[in-house]
Amino acid sequence: MKIRSEQFRVRDGAGVDLGKWPTRIDPVCKSKEQYHELLAQHVAQLSEQQQLLYASNRYAVLLIFQAMDAAGKDGAIKHVMSGVNPQGCQVFSFKHPTPAELQHDFLWRTTRELPERGRIGIFNRSYYEEVLIARVHPEILHSEGLPDAPRDEKAVWRERYRSIVSLERHLGRNGTRIVKFYLHLSKAEQRKRFLARIDDPEKNWKFSAADVEERKFWKQYMKAYEQCLDATSTRDAPWYVVPADDKDSARLIVSRIVLDALEGLKMSYPRTSAQHRRELLAIRKRLAG
Repeated sequence: MKIRSEQFRVRDGAGVDLGKWPTRIDPVCKSKEQYHELLAQHVAQLSEQQQLLYASNRYAVLLIFQAMDAAGKDGAIKHVMSGVNPQGCQVFSFKHPTPAELQHDFLWRTTRELPERGRIGIFNRSYYEEVLIARVHPEILHSEGLPDAPRDEKAVWRERYRSIVSLERHLGRNGTRIVKFYLHLSKAEQRKRFLARIDDPEKNWKFSAADVEERKFWKQYMKAYEQCLDATSTRDAPWYVVPADDKDSARLIVSRIVLDALEGLKMSYPRTSAQHRRELLAIRKRLAG
């Protein structure tokens, strides 16, 4: 199966019904061997593009991963970015805001960690939590010390969507390419993975009772994701809905989308000036002699 990035992209203003987006597709590869071979190719290409990104020093790339628990965000990041130079890539995971972070606006803690030019930044969860978990659990919103207690919560989300889109447009104008992934996991597959975490002592650390509690809000989360994806997927900062029930296929889809985004920047290595070239040739002559 050939991976086409556009197949998974959320179109601007098209409306999102996650019930119509698959959580599983036909396997991208026919065997594990083929999967490892194709992933290795993607990883090698990503490494080349990351070097170009660093050398050209014109763009930054921000990859955002959002999903329900056990959807495979950590695994996708680990496998897809395994060949990228650690000096050119940073991963940030955002948990519940700290008391200090709550003293600032909802975008503050993440904007501090934005990648600089020449680097890839990865957000494992992000500022989008503020229109997802905060929407499903309104008590979080009410604890954020907003100047006026929100009476019309729908207006709050509209304003936050607007702030997010404005931020992403600003970043795009200044050279940051943003690619956003929603790993689309089915409730049945999440249950299967939770059970596997319980049954395997080496995976017990990944599981907590709170994970099961959040399953009770599945429908509310799906609605929050639908409205978020619809409101914030733009031409310059698109969302991609990646079927996540099959981890191997999901990783290959993610890696292909990241590759397409990097290749779309049409980067090249900096040209050497005539003066610099003469200096290099003079140095080479001394070294060779």
